[in-house]
Amino acid sequence: MNKEQLQRMKEGKGFIAALDQSGGSTPKALRLYGINEDQYSGEEEMFKLVHEMRSRIIKSPAFTSDRILAAILFKVTMNSKIDDMYTADYLWEKKGIVPILKIDEGLDELKSGVQMMKPLKQIDELLKNAKERNIFGTKMRSVIKELNEEGIQRVVDQQFEFAKKISEAGFLPIIEPEVDIHADKKEEIEEFLKQEILKHLDTLDEDTFVIFKLTLPSKANLYDDFLNYPQVVRIVALSGGYSRELSVEKLAQNKNIIASFSRALTEGLKHSQSDEEFKNTLDKSIEEIYTASTQK
Repeated sequence: MNKEQLQRMKEGKGFIAALDQSGGSTPKALRLYGINEDQYSGEEEMFKLVHEMRSRIIKSPAFTSDRILAAILFKVTMNSKIDDMYTADYLWEKKGIVPILKIDEGLDELKSGVQMMKPLKQIDELLKNAKERNIFGTKMRSVIKELNEEGIQRVVDQQFEFAKKISEAGFLPIIEPEVDIHADKKEEIEEFLKQEILKHLDTLDEDTFVIFKLTLPSKANLYDDFLNYPQVVRIVALSGGYSRELSVEKLAQNKNIIASFSRALTEGLKHSQSDEEFKNTLDKSIEEIYTASTQK
């Protein structure tokens, strides 16, 4: 594990940019960017367009290590290039931003009130690929939709099972058991989720480091207890469908959480914008998220 990158993730000021839309979420991301489905044909062309969007974001003068600690990438982005450099190398060598890879293969069907990760059939191959591309950490997402204790336990068990495997392979895993922002009894779900995570933290090896990526909680500062464990590098928040304005407002209420936003980060960016308009829109978004992440 790169010690300089680990130190940056532990102590740096800023937030994590989530640029990891995958197959299912890519068409929506492109629509918001101003590119509709009738403007491309097939998956290959779709991923080419979204890589161009991500490249434009990463290369923007607004996208700097002064405010952004790390960026989460999708596999296709990891294996694509920006100015003849693989994306992770460009991020770290040109921008000083830590590269992280989304490794899950999407969500399984809803069962017991949750959507667990689909079986990670390609994980060994993907981690080998990630090592070749100089990736530092990984991210994997599950979703909790109901207050179902058995379902929540299964989600947390699965997340920690793979986190240990990923850590042993030399990466820093981001554990992401998202709570649906529209879930009934959201606050109760979060309280139970917290207790399940604490049980696993109590048994975690001292040399297994993790980051938690969590839905902004209904009760501010709910997850602060996680930081009592030296294995917890950081707690970050997903926007989860909240607007950027509401995401930033809720984030500012949680003093020890920084952002890891996707849609809220790219809100307002359009394919048709001039480079100056694009930079100014992105700069405003980054500044709002950075301020909420750091000034509390």
